[in-house]
Amino acid sequence: MDGLEKDLTHKTKVIRLDVLSEVGQQVASRYGIRGIPTLIVVDGKAKEVHRQVGFIRSGAVVEQVEQLFNQ
Repeated sequence: MDGLEKDLTHKTKVIRLDVLSEVGQQVASRYGIRGIPTLIVVDGKAKEVHRQVGFIRSGAVVEQVEQLFNQ
């Protein structure tokens, strides 16, 4: 995740949530998160556009973020 955050520093905000915290539980419920780690890319309207569960493939995440900016 640290490398991904660095890659996206000037493109978007990366937010890490602890699913054991109150806010984390609310977000997990809203997006139906069942496993950890889970990474979700959302657009400006909080609509999910990409999800990865387990091993995070940073290339796919960066690609999704760039597609959002190109729309």
